[in-house]
Amino acid sequence: MKKLLPFLLLLAACSKHPVADQIVHGKIWTSNPKQPWAEAMAIRGDSIVAIGSKSEVDAWKGDKTAEASVPDGQLIVPGLIDTHTHFLEAGFGLSSVQLRDAMSKEEFIKRIKEFAAGMKPGTWMMGGNWDHQNWGGELPDRKWVDEFTKEIPIALMRTDGHMIFVNSAALKAAGIADNVKDVQGGEMVRDKNKRLTGVFKDNANDLIFQKIPPASAESEDKALEAAMDYAAAHGVTSIHSMYGGNAAFDRAHDAGKLRTRVYMGWMINDWRMVKRRVDSLGHGDKWLRWGALKMFMDGALGSHTAAFFKPFVDTPKDSGFFLNPEAWMYRQIKSADSAGLHLMIHAIGDKAIFTLLNMFEKAEKENGPRDRRFRIEHLQHIAPSDIPRLALLNVIASMQPYHAIDDGRWAEKFLGPERIKTTYAFKSLLDANAKVAFGSDWPVAPADPMMGIYAAVTRRTLDDKFPDGWVPEQKITVEQALTAYTITGAYASFEEDIKGSLEPGKLADFVVLEKDITTIDAKEIGKVNVLKTVVGGKTVFQR
Repeated sequence: MKKLLPFLLLLAACSKHPVADQIVHGKIWTSNPKQPWAEAMAIRGDSIVAIGSKSEVDAWKGDKTAEASVPDGQLIVPGLIDTHTHFLEAGFGLSSVQLRDAMSKEEFIKRIKEFAAGMKPGTWMMGGNWDHQNWGGELPDRKWVDEFTKEIPIALMRTDGHMIFVNSAALKAAGIADNVKDVQGGEMVRDKNKRLTGVFKDNANDLIFQKIPPASAESEDKALEAAMDYAAAHGVTSIHSMYGGNAAFDRAHDAGKLRTRVYMGWMINDWRMVKRRVDSLGHGDKWLRWGALKMFMDGALGSHTAAFFKPFVDTPKDSGFFLNPEAWMYRQIKSADSAGLHLMIHAIGDKAIFTLLNMFEKAEKENGPRDRRFRIEHLQHIAPSDIPRLALLNVIASMQPYHAIDDGRWAEKFLGPERIKTTYAFKSLLDANAKVAFGSDWPVAPADPMMGIYAAVTRRTLDDKFPDGWVPEQKITVEQALTAYTITGAYASFEEDIKGSLEPGKLADFVVLEKDITTIDAKEIGKVNVLKTVVGGKTVFQR
């Protein structure tokens, strides 16, 4: 026994795990189905080393371990992942004219006039996020604002991101006259005299955008800082950026200034460049990851540019359109997929969704099996027969629940009572075992997961005209919505092994909510504040 004693003492010393840097006590929802609830969590460095009961986790306590307790009634959840943003654009929009809640034509004009008064001549007015449905559906006309914006070109985006409003100064700066030819996959709205009203849709927007001077690196960096501040204040620890602003992400990453984890995307025609980057640098690290590509099948419902099999109810000769020829779109999908890249394709109308699923299925057969995780962005108005196909093809439904309570105010007058039954079909998709990931489409909608969860759980439209929910059979539970904002969001960027749930070995990204959203009245969820946001064990926001 005496000979064994030194060995046993050495074994005991070796088995003693290192102490935690910090321990957090409180009610924890983990997003780990094997251990959905916990009482405490131990963190060392930027990662979780233990989670479970208070006694289990306290075993990691040392003399220098910091301890924090979250009071009863509050809730700790994993860091929330927004799987669809236009992050840098949103950062710029935080300091632009705010039109989302302009509820009348007069208020719309007034806000543009007041904002223009403080601008330097020649500076472009961007952002906006207006919605003509707020004042009955009349599209704006440049004659509304030309008088006080003679030296201020404006290009203001509708909330859906598929329609812009420009003034005469912008048309002049872009060299566009009333006799300009129409653009395939887009539209320039004209009045009865064939005069351009200033409303451009989808591909036609490029005629304006290509003439807007690029932002400076300094202004991009400031916009990114503002966007990260906003994200942290709303409990968002990771975002997926569809495209744009990638140089700013690279600069922040190289300077160690990222506080929000980023999955970075490009447009699909850049696939060769992205392939070279992946071949040279891999897919990135825990702060900045890449390899994703975005493409548009169609436009949006509010702009009447989403592609449907049947016409819109209010415009019986119009059923929307594809933004590009089908053959071209498939060539891009097949080529990018053959390069091993990740495809996240925008499809809103039932025809666009059906056609895209066919393309995904065909590409998989022609390019061979692999872990693709094809994504359909928005997937708003799916035909019932296509719902089971997502699980069969392992296609992720990347959806934005806030759109349901926004569009639900007016969507039925465009689609009729039958098609809306599978509009934003969260429950039907989950029941069919499809993977559903949630995001915002910020700045099209606010990057506020509490409002997103509220929307998915209650489906009460913003005008509150559907107190029991718009298409209520598609409501889901709070835990299902949280799952879509956490572990499925991580899966949607191939990162479920490092984040998306609170368990040992994963990053210590978590959020403290002021109320337990799993137990309170669902109607109150949208009002719940984020008290604290932690990324990699470090607090990046505290109320």
